Amino acid sequence: MSEQTFQVVIVGAGSAGISTASSLLKRNPTVSIALIEPSEDHYYQPGWTMVGGGIFDAQSTHRKTAELIPSQATWIQNSVVTFDPENNKVFLSDGTSVSYEQLVVAPGLKLNWAGVAGLEDALGKNGVTSNYRYDLASYTWELVQNMKGGKAIFTQPGMPIKCAGAPQKALYLSGSEWLDQGVLADIDIEFYNAGGVLFGVPEYVPALQSYIDKYGAQVKYMHNLVKIDGESKTAWFTNANDESDDLVETKFDFIHVCPPQCSLDFIRDSVLSDDAGWLDVDPSSLQHKQYANIWGAGDVTNTTNAKTMAATRKQAPVVAQNISNALKSIAPSSSYDGYGSCPLTVEKGKIVLAEFCYGGKVTPTFPAWLNDGTKPTRFAWMLKANILPSIYWKAMLKGREWLASPK
Repeated sequence: MSEQTFQVVIVGAGSAGISTASSLLKRNPTVSIALIEPSEDHYYQPGWTMVGGGIFDAQSTHRKTAELIPSQATWIQNSVVTFDPENNKVFLSDGTSVSYEQLVVAPGLKLNWAGVAGLEDALGKNGVTSNYRYDLASYTWELVQNMKGGKAIFTQPGMPIKCAGAPQKALYLSGSEWLDQGVLADIDIEFYNAGGVLFGVPEYVPALQSYIDKYGAQVKYMHNLVKIDGESKTAWFTNANDESDDLVETKFDFIHVCPPQCSLDFIRDSVLSDDAGWLDVDPSSLQHKQYANIWGAGDVTNTTNAKTMAATRKQAPVVAQNISNALKSIAPSSSYDGYGSCPLTVEKGKIVLAEFCYGGKVTPTFPAWLNDGTKPTRFAWMLKANILPSIYWKAMLKGREWLASPK
């Protein structure tokens, strides 16, 4: 098979990859683009929290990749195994290579289910679930509906993870349902958080803490899930505050697990990664620090923003504009300010819309009279439940940069 050559090659056809391709084609309809992606399936992952809370149907979060690839682009259904940036090539799992003028690395991150002993075998039965998997979010809702008493545990690993608020979103929506059912008083809720704070941006903590209190949840900070046994319904945690290194053992009737997360193996093992294994890019231009014709977007980068869909929505146009410049031998002109958003579903019908950029600076999109992000609002719920899915499918993935045009 002869080697394929494109002006722009994009590794990954997830949210970041497809959005970048569409935004680039909006600027330059004649550019030749290839997206390298092995999966036939594409998911709107922010919807899985809502599936686990009984708001969305799981199937509404799923599309076929072939339906979403821009018609002007070429889909190479394969996997990248290694990079050769000195020769502007990527090598694929079938032994072929693809050459590029500009490369976008956007394959996402790795959900490290194996990072918790026993977790992979335990998932999907005996009350063990996770909204971080498409096929398990519906099981979460099933468990929540059927639970009338006992102990419910929610876990959060160390950072970075996709949407740092997602583990507690599961807690809030479950607590809201149990309150509505009149069974909350019979359920002991515990939140095991590997970190030391409820949320990393302090302005949003008071509202979130009020819901922790409302649902009677006990938060155990600096506790990290390391082992689980579904059959005996037992979980074990390390406690960073305990110098003895003894594991904390607890029984459960229900447990929602957020898996530890890390960079993908082929990124971590490549010359493109930093010491921690993430794609090493400039936080503003998203250009690789060593190779000027390589760019990053989405969860793969080592930027300090929250790894959220909202961050990707802002990053894709920046990368597209800077590549458009590069193809004309013009220096990068667009910058990313670290914007991320986390719509924290604190109860059915209300959301705390956390929006912030680099350094944890609060950066609200809407005026306070319309939505005060530090308080739970129905407006933010309508945005999350009714508007954002359509923006994702019909705007973001199509290169329509509503409130996301680069600066």
